[in-house]
Amino acid sequence: MKTDIEIAGSIQLDKISDVANKAGINAEELHQYGKHIAKIPVSFIDGQKMKKSSLILVTAITPTKAGIGKTTTSIGLALGLNKIGKKTIVALREPSLGPCFGMKGGAAGGGYAQVLPMEDINLHFTGDFHAITSAHNMITALLDNYLYRNRGTDNYLKEVVWKRVLDVNDRNLRYIVSGLNGSENGVPAETGFEITPASEIMAILCLSSDLEDLKRRIGNIILGYSANGNAFTVKDLGVAGAITVLLKDAINPNLVQTTEKSPAIIHGGPFANIAHGCNSLIATKMAMSHADYVITEAGFGADLGAEKFFNIKCRKGQISPKLTIIVATTQALKMHGNVPIESIKERNTEGLIKGFANLDKHIENMKSFGQSVMVALNRYGFDSEEEIELIKDHCHQLGVSFALNDSFTKGGEGAIEFAEEVVRQVENRPSRNLSFTYKDSDSIEEKINKVAKSIYGAASVRIGDKARKKLALIEKQGINHYPVCIAKTQYSFSDNAHAYGTPTGFTLTVNDIVINNGAEFIVAIAGSIMRMPGLPAVPQAEYIDIIDGKIVGLS
Repeated sequence: MKTDIEIAGSIQLDKISDVANKAGINAEELHQYGKHIAKIPVSFIDGQKMKKSSLILVTAITPTKAGIGKTTTSIGLALGLNKIGKKTIVALREPSLGPCFGMKGGAAGGGYAQVLPMEDINLHFTGDFHAITSAHNMITALLDNYLYRNRGTDNYLKEVVWKRVLDVNDRNLRYIVSGLNGSENGVPAETGFEITPASEIMAILCLSSDLEDLKRRIGNIILGYSANGNAFTVKDLGVAGAITVLLKDAINPNLVQTTEKSPAIIHGGPFANIAHGCNSLIATKMAMSHADYVITEAGFGADLGAEKFFNIKCRKGQISPKLTIIVATTQALKMHGNVPIESIKERNTEGLIKGFANLDKHIENMKSFGQSVMVALNRYGFDSEEEIELIKDHCHQLGVSFALNDSFTKGGEGAIEFAEEVVRQVENRPSRNLSFTYKDSDSIEEKINKVAKSIYGAASVRIGDKARKKLALIEKQGINHYPVCIAKTQYSFSDNAHAYGTPTGFTLTVNDIVINNGAEFIVAIAGSIMRMPGLPAVPQAEYIDIIDGKIVGLS
């Protein structure tokens, strides 16, 4: 089979104006980036049309390091639904250069279920990530200038909490000292970098409703604290408008096409392990304004992306899926059944069955939100029929619908039965009214405990001293009503990346808390999770090249 980039290069793309017409979007109003990419004005969202659209969430069991294939499954399902005559748009996150050149590779799908042009989408795309990075670091530069100009005055800040960001994986930048070598070079300070998807501005962009809401939220970002303990914000710095100017184009979602030339909307890119893991609310609502079915995904396993999708994104945006699909692979199930990583591609029914416990916990969690749940097996060539039947029978015993996704090798044709089953579920067994894990009125500590115990299966939660001080600050600022966004490893329900399966009896340790006052949620950092990733021993960058003007090795 051809590589992802070879498949992408073999497809003659439609003009983006033709793609827009398929979605019922006025092509004359688009801001085009070449022939095959465009930005859609936020004003094209139609609340009345949204009510007629069926939103479907794609999530997954706890993934392997190679991932589960949610993006491929999401695109494949959109292809299948369009094949059977259902007007469908897939709404996804933008890829980050960190994983693209790091461990996982790109995030434009795979095989014959991709969004195109994949090389542009995976690399600089329309510059949204660069705009977010620039906006974030512009705040840092302006803050540093403020500190430099106010040395020795009552206006000086006793604590600065704002760092810098870059869209790369670079562990050397996690902890740095800036402003060295004399007072003319600034004020020396211990600081650091986080990856752009962890930026509060990324979260703000993904949760804002329009440009004015974006400006309001940017103004509320807390940069530090004065000597009397009062929060110092971007609004206090006087630059909320200037920073919003840098994001005036980035707020508009991006229109591209799938391998079968159906519309796809891609916008925003927070990771689900260190941020809230969902594409922008604007993009989801835009898709719902122009399609009968909208497929969106939430990052990593359902304990991370899906939990935050419901408790943060749906709560804010007042949207609710008709169906939640949990993607599984035989490899991941066997990993959770204690099969060694190097052997998970081999047939092992005993390990597979043991791994069902991980799937079962995710199903239970999604049902707790009132969701109608379906399991999709992302099929690989080495999967045996016996293994597939075991998974199917197990799902049916639980009263959960099951389907195979074969879109990687067959495109939309490989997802027709999958699509038909989705339509049956949406029409006959749609989700109930959305239930949340916690109430707005719960304290942040109560919210952390409820997520940890009901979603992760923790026995207890330990709040470290640093985090405990932040809880007191949250109480003082009167923002206990914010939802909580727990940052933890994606490889386990627990905060231990090596505790596969369905661990129980563990303690979730919260070491720090970050107040995202602009995004209007609280980040609780659990275990040893880092908000600036590092590179693996063999990064994907070693496989990427350009030969005779053509990119190779990008996936």
